[in-house]
Amino acid sequence: MPPRPALAALALFTALTGWLPASAAQPAPGARIFKLALAGSENGFDPAQVSDVTSAALVGSLFDAPLTYDFLARPMKLKPRTAEALPEVNADHTHFVIRLRRGIRFPDDPAFKGQPRELTAADYVYSIKRYYDPATRSPTLFHYQNAGLIGLSELRTKAIETQSPFPYDQEVEGLRVVDRYTFEIRTARPAPRLPYVLATPALAGAVAREVVEGNPARAMEHPVGTGPYRLADWKRRSRIVLERNALHDGVYDEQPSPGDAQGAAIAERFRGRPMPMLDRVEISIIEESQPRWLAFLNGEIDLVAVPADFNAQVAPGGRIAPNLAKQGIVLHRAAQPLTYYTYFGMEDPVLGGYQPHQVALRRALALAYNAPRENALVRKGQLMPSQSVLPPLVSGYDPKLKTEMSEYNPPRARALLELFGYADRDGDGWREQPDGSPLVLEFTTEASQLSRALNEVWQASFKDVGVRVNFRSATWQENIKASRAGKLQMWGTGWSGALPDGGYFLDVLYGPNKGQSNHARFDLPAFNALYEQQRKLPDGPERDALIQQALKLSVAYMPIKATGHVIGLWVSHPRVHGYVPHPFIREYWRYLDVDPVAPAH
Repeated sequence: MPPRPALAALALFTALTGWLPASAAQPAPGARIFKLALAGSENGFDPAQVSDVTSAALVGSLFDAPLTYDFLARPMKLKPRTAEALPEVNADHTHFVIRLRRGIRFPDDPAFKGQPRELTAADYVYSIKRYYDPATRSPTLFHYQNAGLIGLSELRTKAIETQSPFPYDQEVEGLRVVDRYTFEIRTARPAPRLPYVLATPALAGAVAREVVEGNPARAMEHPVGTGPYRLADWKRRSRIVLERNALHDGVYDEQPSPGDAQGAAIAERFRGRPMPMLDRVEISIIEESQPRWLAFLNGEIDLVAVPADFNAQVAPGGRIAPNLAKQGIVLHRAAQPLTYYTYFGMEDPVLGGYQPHQVALRRALALAYNAPRENALVRKGQLMPSQSVLPPLVSGYDPKLKTEMSEYNPPRARALLELFGYADRDGDGWREQPDGSPLVLEFTTEASQLSRALNEVWQASFKDVGVRVNFRSATWQENIKASRAGKLQMWGTGWSGALPDGGYFLDVLYGPNKGQSNHARFDLPAFNALYEQQRKLPDGPERDALIQQALKLSVAYMPIKATGHVIGLWVSHPRVHGYVPHPFIREYWRYLDVDPVAPAH
């Protein structure tokens, strides 16, 4: 048990936020209840409208994509979910045929007039078309636009130009129902990684048209899907309760890679078990790291990503601390396809632009940033240095690549600023712009302990080279909205791989993705051309070479400063069984079991 001050801190947090530990409820004896806390708050539960990691994980619990990943296989391996088999694909990756299993049902909802309804091919066609509907305002439409589904973008453009409703019933060549259980996708160019999109519920989860059109304004808060769980209770940005969907027909059949002893033991234990194994998942949103960690120590949550503040005491030397090991607590450690970065607004009059002096300013600021200090003091050694936006575990990643992105060099930063006219003309210790106007940056941030710690590193780094910076704080939801509108000069965020595809990380720099994934609004024709070439190719050396060229251009123009890739640490209590970190399955709890609740004495 933690000392009294720790209990007092948790009690204070509870009093201030209204958060109640999951154990406050009285579960039935024998129930399998998994409790966890997430650091980020959710926006809602509509696949076509979400983009944050928390909401995507929840969507993955509520909706089914046609495909999924094998939970135990490494490297990543696709397998069918609602589909009968993997898609039938032609030789040039422009025609995909997906055949669904029969008998999969949506649970009862008033929209179905009191009866569960069978999942059909029309549900997937409708669900994918929703990404193109201007009224949906999908932040992840770029996944389909980049694949080039024939005719869909034209329907979207016409709806925008005529200000008319999106024509869902108009058949197009690029997305078509073949029969009740079969649909096909045709693309204008090769799309060899489209199956990864079809394995991601937040990109291809099937919604029911009757439910959405019955009340479009409630699409984010009224999820009805065929996934392993149903939404049982929700207190926004505080608590989400999921209950097992009795109609879900999953069976544990994961296949670990040869030589994976841990995976083999898990597979042997659960082979053939109905899924999901958990009756209930209770999720608390606890944004601050200390109360989240204390909730784990107190047994109020079962598994947690270790906050960076506690790395040293949880895993000294990379191994579980003895005091935790005595309690049966298990450490899980794995690299993650996640890059933290700060972007410079490329349309901002101070930081943006492609002229030599504008590029020099961004490169100087990147050189001035003390990323090693961030890793040591804020991330507690949990980051790998970034050579580009591309992290491990995705195609195109080269562990041998070394670039200026990882360099911390204040003297070089000062020299670069002086060379291009960013000098202290009035002797007050702060630099001016080449035209003599003040050089004052605005960094947008959030009011969290982590953000405050990062702000201190940025402020000290810029002060060291004579550049003033002010910080403006707002909620994450406010910031992402303003960021997509191109209103922020600098913002620190991250990009987590939803797919094992390096091109997904190039999406944050591809010009046509401005307003979606491209928050920096970088739009360089040479980069865009390389992006368009690589996305047509299957994975392999030729594609990797194009990705590397594009990454080098992004380092040269520096629209973003990538500060590190994450080495994830998680700990779980001994009552949790079957957990292994998976980089692309965010709703991992559907593969877990826990000890059942013991009867009261």
